[in-house]
Amino acid sequence: MSAETLARWQFGITTVYHFFFVPITIALSMLVAIMQTIWVRTGAEKMLRLTKFFGKLFLINFAMGVVTGIVQEFQFGMNWSEYSRFVGDIFGAPLALEALLAFFLESVFIGLWIFGWDRLSKKVHLLTIWMAAIGTMISSVFILAANSWMQNPVGARFNPATDRAEMTSLWDVITNPVALVTLPHVLTAAYMTAGGLVVGVAGWHLAKLAKAKAVNGELTERQAKDEGAFRWATKFGAWVLLAAGLFTIISGDIQGKIMTEVQPMKMAAAEALWETEGGPGTNGAAFSIFTIGTLDGKSEIWSLKVPGVLSFLATGTWDGKVEGINPLAEDFAGGRIVNPDVQLQNEAAERLAKLGVEDWVPNIPVSYWSFRFMMGLGFLGMAIAAFVLWTLRKGGLPKPGKLWTGLMIATPLAPLFANSFGWIFTEMGRQPFIVMGVLPTAAAVSPGVSAFEVGLTMVLYTLIYGALAVVEVGLLLHYIKLGLPDVEEPKVLVDDDAPLSFAY
Repeated sequence: MSAETLARWQFGITTVYHFFFVPITIALSMLVAIMQTIWVRTGAEKMLRLTKFFGKLFLINFAMGVVTGIVQEFQFGMNWSEYSRFVGDIFGAPLALEALLAFFLESVFIGLWIFGWDRLSKKVHLLTIWMAAIGTMISSVFILAANSWMQNPVGARFNPATDRAEMTSLWDVITNPVALVTLPHVLTAAYMTAGGLVVGVAGWHLAKLAKAKAVNGELTERQAKDEGAFRWATKFGAWVLLAAGLFTIISGDIQGKIMTEVQPMKMAAAEALWETEGGPGTNGAAFSIFTIGTLDGKSEIWSLKVPGVLSFLATGTWDGKVEGINPLAEDFAGGRIVNPDVQLQNEAAERLAKLGVEDWVPNIPVSYWSFRFMMGLGFLGMAIAAFVLWTLRKGGLPKPGKLWTGLMIATPLAPLFANSFGWIFTEMGRQPFIVMGVLPTAAAVSPGVSAFEVGLTMVLYTLIYGALAVVEVGLLLHYIKLGLPDVEEPKVLVDDDAPLSFAY
């Protein structure tokens, strides 16, 4: 393999791994804040127990997310120096703001939340978890602004003297149409994941309590308290998953239409649409639910299609025209600008022609199936949440068994993997560009790094990440199995010299 291919694999592996923790951090922090808010307002013991229980899971996940996230920035300089040089003027501002505003906000207030249970008043301590949760969402604003610029590079001009992109408007970068729709889509998808985690954990414990009730005839006082807490958490998580899923569908629909405008090749790749379809007076472009094709994705053997759906996803009309892969590739090869309204793409057109890109088509099988796995797993999570709510109606308890256990495992994993497949589609569907219409991926790698060096670091990272995965899963399972902790009403210490206590 070439250094470029290995660098892409390395970045893909580490980024997908890191993003396993991101949606849980973003959303679970807010769900814990809601639980603690209810406890502060009502004084209900079960809410304090749930806050401490899910707060511990959040902290384990947050720590792992920070550790794995640091590697992403290292890779920019190690394997993607040409990319870093080209986009440095653009990415410097949003990434600096993310560190100075969002990450500092998260880290400071999470520290206060951890050690402040017996140092701060209830309301001030509650404020700390809300500030940390808000910080996670602010972080996503700047990170997604940077990524959205790669999809639609607005607010910049090309400097031929330095061969770099230079920012002309930070406001245009932050308010990029792609960023404005990607932000709610990513945030709501994160809440699907965190809601699924709450459902899965609490629902699993509910099944254990149902089994104990069936065996013993009644629950102990402690088990009865646990049942009330876990029932509330299960229903709460299910409603969060369903509501977030609805908003994810709406934002995803809008995102598909904007994607068609700024990245028509990505929409065509999502359907493996080789020739243009749709237009007034037609049945529109069909969406295939399932397709069997050749390994290279260029020929269809059999498919199950729904007429007009792709046209609606792309244009908002059932007979809208959707451009195919072949004519789009010909346009790229002929020097057509992806989006004439983007100044940077116009100015970099001559430079792009000199780079000699021969294949303008992304990996079709990966784009096609990642798009469907993203949607299918998201819908699966919502379906399980609806089933859970139906099962728990009128005070019902789940039936213990392999089916329920499997559903509780699938509930957090389905939206979690849907998030990952969504990002795989987002990044793979943009190829061969790393900055759409401006910088090909092949021109972005570090010229002085050999394939051996990239391969060696990839193996080392993979081994380290594998070990971290064992630690992460082990810790989560350990504390999940322990169940809800015993709690006492926190009392604020008046002795300023008393040592800090770790409340978890």
